[in-house]
Amino acid sequence: MITLQTYLTLSAILFAIGIIGIIINRKNIIIILMCTELILLAVNFNFVAFSYFNQDYKGQIFVFFILTVAAAEAAIGLAILVALYRNNKSIDVENLTALKE
Repeated sequence: MITLQTYLTLSAILFAIGIIGIIINRKNIIIILMCTELILLAVNFNFVAFSYFNQDYKGQIFVFFILTVAAAEAAIGLAILVALYRNNKSIDVENLTALKE
Protein backbone atom coordinates (compact mmCIF):
# COMPACT_ATOMS: atom_id res chain seq x y z
CA MET A 1 0.00 0.00 0.00
CA ILE A 2 1.24 3.46 -0.87
CA THR A 3 1.45 5.69 2.19
CA LEU A 4 1.41 9.44 2.61
CA GLN A 5 5.16 9.38 3.22
CA THR A 6 5.72 7.96 -0.28
CA TYR A 7 3.81 10.81 -1.87
CA LEU A 8 5.60 13.40 0.24
CA THR A 9 8.99 11.91 -0.64
CA LEU A 10 8.21 12.08 -4.35
CA SER A 11 6.99 15.64 -3.92
CA ALA A 12 10.17 16.60 -2.05
CA ILE A 13 12.28 15.10 -4.85
CA LEU A 14 10.38 17.12 -7.49
CA PHE A 15 10.72 20.28 -5.41
CA ALA A 16 14.45 19.71 -4.93
CA ILE A 17 14.98 19.12 -8.66
CA GLY A 18 13.19 22.42 -9.37
CA ILE A 19 15.23 24.38 -6.84
CA ILE A 20 18.52 22.83 -7.96
CA GLY A 21 17.64 23.54 -11.59
CA ILE A 22 17.06 27.20 -10.84
CA ILE A 23 20.24 27.51 -8.77
CA ILE A 24 22.52 25.69 -11.23
CA ASN A 25 21.21 27.14 -14.49
CA ARG A 26 20.73 30.87 -14.28
CA LYS A 27 21.41 31.56 -17.95
CA ASN A 28 18.52 29.96 -19.82
CA ILE A 29 15.10 31.45 -19.15
CA ILE A 30 13.23 28.46 -20.57
CA ILE A 31 14.87 26.08 -18.10
CA ILE A 32 14.13 28.50 -15.26
CA LEU A 33 10.45 28.51 -16.26
CA MET A 34 10.41 24.70 -16.46
CA CYS A 35 11.95 24.44 -13.00
CA THR A 36 9.32 26.83 -11.66
CA GLU A 37 6.66 24.56 -13.12
CA LEU A 38 8.30 21.59 -11.36
CA ILE A 39 8.09 23.44 -8.05
CA LEU A 40 4.41 24.18 -8.62
CA LEU A 41 3.83 20.53 -9.56
CA ALA A 42 5.41 19.43 -6.27
CA VAL A 43 3.13 21.76 -4.33
CA ASN A 44 0.10 20.46 -6.23
CA PHE A 45 1.18 16.90 -5.51
CA ASN A 46 1.25 17.70 -1.79
CA PHE A 47 -2.22 19.24 -1.94
CA VAL A 48 -3.67 16.20 -3.69
CA ALA A 49 -1.94 13.73 -1.35
CA PHE A 50 -3.10 15.47 1.82
CA SER A 51 -6.56 15.93 0.37
CA TYR A 52 -6.83 12.25 -0.45
CA PHE A 53 -5.58 11.00 2.90
CA ASN A 54 -7.76 13.44 4.88
CA GLN A 55 -10.84 12.69 2.73
CA ASP A 56 -11.32 16.41 2.16
CA TYR A 57 -11.56 17.63 -1.42
CA LYS A 58 -10.75 21.29 -0.76
CA GLY A 59 -7.09 20.70 -1.55
CA GLN A 60 -7.94 19.18 -4.91
CA ILE A 61 -10.14 22.15 -5.76
CA PHE A 62 -7.31 24.51 -4.81
CA VAL A 63 -5.04 22.63 -7.23
CA PHE A 64 -7.24 23.73 -10.14
CA PHE A 65 -6.62 27.37 -9.24
CA ILE A 66 -2.86 26.77 -9.03
CA LEU A 67 -2.90 25.03 -12.43
CA THR A 68 -4.76 28.00 -13.91
CA VAL A 69 -2.12 30.40 -12.60
CA ALA A 70 0.66 28.11 -13.85
CA ALA A 71 -0.86 27.98 -17.34
CA ALA A 72 -1.16 31.76 -17.42
CA GLU A 73 2.44 32.08 -16.22
CA ALA A 74 3.66 29.77 -18.97
CA ALA A 75 1.72 31.60 -21.68
CA ILE A 76 2.84 35.05 -20.56
CA GLY A 77 6.41 33.88 -19.99
CA LEU A 78 6.68 32.42 -23.47
CA ALA A 79 5.16 35.57 -24.98
CA ILE A 80 7.77 37.67 -23.18
CA LEU A 81 10.52 35.32 -24.41
CA VAL A 82 9.36 35.66 -28.01
CA ALA A 83 9.33 39.46 -27.69
CA LEU A 84 12.81 39.47 -26.12
CA TYR A 85 14.19 37.20 -28.81
CA ARG A 86 12.79 39.42 -31.56
CA ASN A 87 14.45 42.50 -30.03
CA ASN A 88 17.75 41.09 -28.77
CA LYS A 89 18.24 37.95 -30.91
CA SER A 90 19.08 36.13 -27.66
CA ILE A 91 17.28 34.83 -24.58
CA ASP A 92 20.40 34.66 -22.42
CA VAL A 93 19.66 36.09 -18.97
CA GLU A 94 23.03 37.84 -18.75
CA ASN A 95 22.31 39.81 -21.95
CA LEU A 96 18.96 41.12 -20.71
CA THR A 97 19.97 44.43 -19.15
CA ALA A 98 17.26 46.63 -20.67
CA LEU A 99 15.54 47.18 -17.33
CA LYS A 100 18.76 48.25 -15.60
CA GLU A 101 19.30 51.31 -17.77
